[in-house]
Amino acid sequence: MPFEAITPELIRNCKRCSRPLAPGALVCDQCHALVHSEKLDQLAAEAKELEAKADLRQARERWLMGLPLLPPNSRQASWIQQRARALDAAADRVQPPPQSDNKWAQKLGPVGPIAVLAAKSKVLLTALFKLKFLLSFAAFLGIYWALWGMKFGIGFAVLILLHEMGHFIDIKRRGLPADMPVFLPGLGAYVRWQALGVPLETRAAISLAGPLAGLFAAVGCAVLWWQTGNPLWAGLARAGAVLNLLNLVPVWVLDGGQAARALSKTERLVLLTACLALWLVLKEGMFFLVAVGAGYQVFFAGDLPAHPSRATTIYFIAVLTALGVVLHLMPGTGMGMR
Repeated sequence: MPFEAITPELIRNCKRCSRPLAPGALVCDQCHALVHSEKLDQLAAEAKELEAKADLRQARERWLMGLPLLPPNSRQASWIQQRARALDAAADRVQPPPQSDNKWAQKLGPVGPIAVLAAKSKVLLTALFKLKFLLSFAAFLGIYWALWGMKFGIGFAVLILLHEMGHFIDIKRRGLPADMPVFLPGLGAYVRWQALGVPLETRAAISLAGPLAGLFAAVGCAVLWWQTGNPLWAGLARAGAVLNLLNLVPVWVLDGGQAARALSKTERLVLLTACLALWLVLKEGMFFLVAVGAGYQVFFAGDLPAHPSRATTIYFIAVLTALGVVLHLMPGTGMGMR
């Protein structure tokens, strides 16, 4: 499913030398100035102010928000990572989780945990975000349960959950802030994250991480069908493959559309050729739909990146091909729902 990135207006010219900047650039090629220096200074000032107030964990979060604005191998990025580790260690020493919470909870009986939770706004906000995730997923699951029955409905909802967790895990492993997935019953789901200053190639990898997780889920279902002969697993494998192929159509806010932004015109043409070849070889109509989107990217989309991304092209085509193989090997037609 698509993921939602919080992205500011792109900075098109270097503020020091006025040279045009490539989309997603973090450093000016001409004068080597940091593109987001003003935002970095702001984050540094906020972090230092929080440190002065002994709010070490919040200070750590402020420093880490600067990482996506810096080249990964820069000295500044290395310094921020070291500072974040130091603040984390200091917070554990200076601000350990108070043991009195458990005592208060015991004294107040059943309302004790609620009182402790309400006393900590940060904990409360975290709980509310988790509740939003849980409630939206419960409503999401209920829709598909009502449409297709308990077993297929639960399985289909879990396939979408795994797809979204692919985005979420890939974002978090890169040290970027992200919210848990939010599900829109009957429509889809998204992961909201901070894409400020993140290079196009990294955004493309994050967008493809969802279909990759969906591929693993579909393969798992296919293996269970092969071992048990239960048509439920074949239906889920096919549905998972179709769902993730649909998300790879390179248009609009779909995962494929986000990934295609990192591809040069030649690479988009390679993607189009691969889709047409998969359509002819595997005889699966979904690839024609993906090819139409790729054709749009080749002939009509003008948001070409400054540099090609061969890794994204290979990643995109590999996931497409593997999903096509799963779809081709499974019995049934369409989404596999019976």
